[in-house]
Amino acid sequence: MRRRLRLTAALIAALLTATACSSGGGSKDPENGADTAYHPGTLRVLASSELADMRGVLDEAERKTGVKVRPTWTGTLDAAELIASGKADGKYDAVWLSSNDYLRLHPGAAERLTNETPVMSSPVALGVKAATVARLGWRPDEVTWSQVHQAVLAGKLTYGMTDPVRSNSGFSALISVASGLSGAQSALTDADVRRAAPKLKEFFTGQKLTSGSSGWLATAYTRRGSVDALVNYESVLLSMNRDSHTGLTVIRPKDGVVTADYPLTLLTSAPQEARESGQALTSYLRGPQAQRALTEQTFRRPVVPSVKPATGLDTEKRRELPFPGSRSVADGLLDSYENQLRRPSRTVYVLDTSGSMEGERLSRLKAALAGLTGTDDSATGERFRDREEVTLMPFGSSVKRVRTHTVDPRDPAAALDGIRTDAGALTASGDTAIYSSLREAYERLGTGGADAFTSIVLMTDGENTAGSGPGDFDAFYAKLPAAQRATPVFPILFGDSDRAELTRIAELTGGRLFDATRGSLDGAFEEIRGYQ
Repeated sequence: MRRRLRLTAALIAALLTATACSSGGGSKDPENGADTAYHPGTLRVLASSELADMRGVLDEAERKTGVKVRPTWTGTLDAAELIASGKADGKYDAVWLSSNDYLRLHPGAAERLTNETPVMSSPVALGVKAATVARLGWRPDEVTWSQVHQAVLAGKLTYGMTDPVRSNSGFSALISVASGLSGAQSALTDADVRRAAPKLKEFFTGQKLTSGSSGWLATAYTRRGSVDALVNYESVLLSMNRDSHTGLTVIRPKDGVVTADYPLTLLTSAPQEARESGQALTSYLRGPQAQRALTEQTFRRPVVPSVKPATGLDTEKRRELPFPGSRSVADGLLDSYENQLRRPSRTVYVLDTSGSMEGERLSRLKAALAGLTGTDDSATGERFRDREEVTLMPFGSSVKRVRTHTVDPRDPAAALDGIRTDAGALTASGDTAIYSSLREAYERLGTGGADAFTSIVLMTDGENTAGSGPGDFDAFYAKLPAAQRATPVFPILFGDSDRAELTRIAELTGGRLFDATRGSLDGAFEEIRGYQ
């Protein structure tokens, strides 16, 4: 599967700004301008974003070994494509993902990897509200994926899960469920996926919350409390119980799960000194002191037998489900999830086309929207999904027009061409009526779309200068029915927009701010896809 490297570039640009070690000179990444030069004593690591909770362990590792980790956070599948394509050569010394399974399926990837060493592990698990466990009459140590499927089918269980196209926790969960419901006795095949498709479609009717990252999924669950369970890594669920007092019962289904083993892997293109630093860091992380710290701080399981897992980690054995043996099966499963199995998306794009957008800014907006319509060879996750309802709502001093397109699986080109045409016809004029336009977007969505993931994307290059103000919008939002208030707004910081204003909108509605001032606008639009 060809992945979206523009999204990776946007993430790198934003996150390396905060984490990079600066020094005189050095090279620049031509895609995003970030410093990618090698600095002695620093290990440039392309890492799964969930490993941000390892900061305390890594700080201690630096004190003991002198090796400073400079992480670039990214999704596992994006990182796999970056490495396999050779675009990571010379920019990174190591890769540290939740799993290298998908990476291994890429032709040419193996020759770019060396010294692959598992550091810890965490299985996929189901975190369920205690009241739901009692209501279902479940014995946590006896629950199977089939029982979870039956509870969903009976309308007794809803859950949240990260997007498997953008998050390895979601991908691992998808493989676990598909293996469990297909009855596969070995690595999934295309036949297994086809056989399980009807049950999988039923299973995903229970998914009421999606996210591009485990962190936002946890935040959204804590805020809304509208689902009965979360499917995520065991370590994430237990950390939620500790940090947010969620009281989830953590269940590892009896018929098996996929486990992340977090291998710290050096790249063959890394300088010799960097490889030596990587080996020193790996040795330290597998030592008893670090193993005790990482299991106590992150609830991941140690890989050193002499170190006991943290309190709360069930040590009873569970069947380990294998990863698909071919890339075609893995990509086919992802494509089925995106376009057939999951609930469809319903999104209103509230687009600032005020006078200040004239010129390059408007051109960038048109290009970003056109990019989401894809091409004939677009890969999974690169374009609007089948069954997706897309509403374009450009505004200036007021909303200028409203156009809605639904991507019909039988003829997706009709809607995609329509979106592309409407995007190309955008013109810049007027002032900036942010709050009035948002209100109209909520009214447009109404109470419909109960079977869809509903959201609003707000793109603006300036401050509110027309229409109603923030107080009026707050009062309007507070009076909305609970179901409508659950629709998040995902603002995009662009041009001269006010970060504080957009952050406030995101926090009020339960959304998340995306920054296109440090990366690309099309990258921000693509990153939001994981939350829709």
